[in-house]
Amino acid sequence: MIHSLFLINCSGDIFLEKHWKSVVSQSVCDYFFEAQEKAIDVENVPPVISTPLHYLISIYRDKIFFVSVIQTEVPPLFVIEFLHRVADTFQDYFGECSETAIKDNVVIVYELLEEMLDNGFPLATESNILKELIKPPTILRSVVNSITGSSNVGDTLPTGQLSNIPWRRAGVKYTNNEAYFDVIEEIDAIIDKSGSTVFAEIQGVIDSCIKLSGMPDLSLSFMNPRLLDDVSFHPCIRFKRWESERVLSFIPPDGNFRLISYRVSSQNLVAIPVYVKHLISFKENSSSGRFDVTIGPKQNMGKTVEGVVMTVHMPKAVLNMNLTATQGSYTFDPVTKVLAWDVGKITPQKLPNLKGIVNLQSGAPKPEENPSLNIQFKIQQLAISGLKVNRLDMYGEKYKPFKGVKYITKAGKFQVRT
Repeated sequence: MIHSLFLINCSGDIFLEKHWKSVVSQSVCDYFFEAQEKAIDVENVPPVISTPLHYLISIYRDKIFFVSVIQTEVPPLFVIEFLHRVADTFQDYFGECSETAIKDNVVIVYELLEEMLDNGFPLATESNILKELIKPPTILRSVVNSITGSSNVGDTLPTGQLSNIPWRRAGVKYTNNEAYFDVIEEIDAIIDKSGSTVFAEIQGVIDSCIKLSGMPDLSLSFMNPRLLDDVSFHPCIRFKRWESERVLSFIPPDGNFRLISYRVSSQNLVAIPVYVKHLISFKENSSSGRFDVTIGPKQNMGKTVEGVVMTVHMPKAVLNMNLTATQGSYTFDPVTKVLAWDVGKITPQKLPNLKGIVNLQSGAPKPEENPSLNIQFKIQQLAISGLKVNRLDMYGEKYKPFKGVKYITKAGKFQVRT
C-alpha cells in the first residue's frame, strides 16, 4: 500500500524519508512541488496528486507536509487518516510535531514508523500500544541509552495487542483519577456584502484526557445529541448504544485521544458570533482609495470574543496603506499585499475600528473586485452549536474520579466578502 513517506518543510526541503517496500527516488516529489507552486495557499495543495507511476497523497500539519507515495489504488481517506495518526503520534511523543522535534528524535521517529506500518500496511497505530513497544524519550533515558548502547524498544509484546481492547493497556494505576473533556468547535462561514450568511457550518471535536486506574467503563450523555451530523467515533465507542440511545458508552484509552468529531450543517443552527461593518472603495482614475472596517460581537452571546485577527489579501495595485487602528496593531506587507490586523479582545462598549487611505500605483486600473476579509477569533466556555454535556457515569470501578468539561469556539475558514 504505502511505499514511502517524505516529510517536507515550508522551504521545500525533504528533511526525512522512510521507505517500506522499495526505495522511491526523491525526484517523485517534483510533482508535489509543481502542485505547491500553483496553489495560492498551503491549504490549497491538492491532497491527491496523480503521477505516471505513483499517487502522492499528502496532508499539511504544523508547517510540515507529510507526503506518502502509493503505487496501487487505495481509498485516499484511508491514507490521509493514517498520516494524521502519524502526526498525532509525534505530537504525543515529543510534545510537538515540528521539524526540530522530529530531527532531535530521528531514531525514535524511524522506530515508530517501522512499528506503525508493516510492509506498507498499518499495524500498530494506538498510542498506548506504541508506548509499550517504544518508550517515549526522556533526558534520563537518552543518557542511559547513550552509555549502555540500548534502545527505546521494549522487550515484551504489549498486553493490549492481543486483547479485544487494544487501545487500553492492562494494570493502569493513578493516585489522582481524572477525566477531562474539551468540546472544541470551529465555525466555517461565508458572509456576503450585506451581512447575510451565504454558507455556515460547525466542525466540532471532543478531545479527552483520561487518567483513570483499572478498567473503567464510561457513559457520556448530552443535553441535545440530535444536533450532531456526520459523527466520527474513536474505535472504543459502542456504536449500537449510540444508535439506540444517543449515549457515548466506552472503555477509554489511557491518556489523550479524540473521542468523536462531528458536524453541524443546518444553517439555522449556526449562530454567527461576530459582525463586520466595512467600507472599502477605490476611485476610478485615482491613486487612492478608502478603507474602513469595524468588528463587533453579536448581542446574544454573553461571552467575550478574544484573539481576534483580521487578514486581507489586498489587490496587486496597492502600494501601501496609511491606517489608524483604535485597538490593536496592524501590519501591511507591500510584497505579498497582505494586511494583518491583530485586534485582541473585543469589548462591546468600544468597538475596534481600522480606517485610513489606500495608496495605489499611479496609472494602474481600478481593482476589479474588493478583497475578502478573513477573520480569526476564539470564545472560551462556549460551544456555538449549543451542545452541552449532561453527565458522565463510570461503571466497573469503586473510586470517584474528578470530572471536567471545557468548551471552546474558534473561527475556521471565516470569510466576509466586501
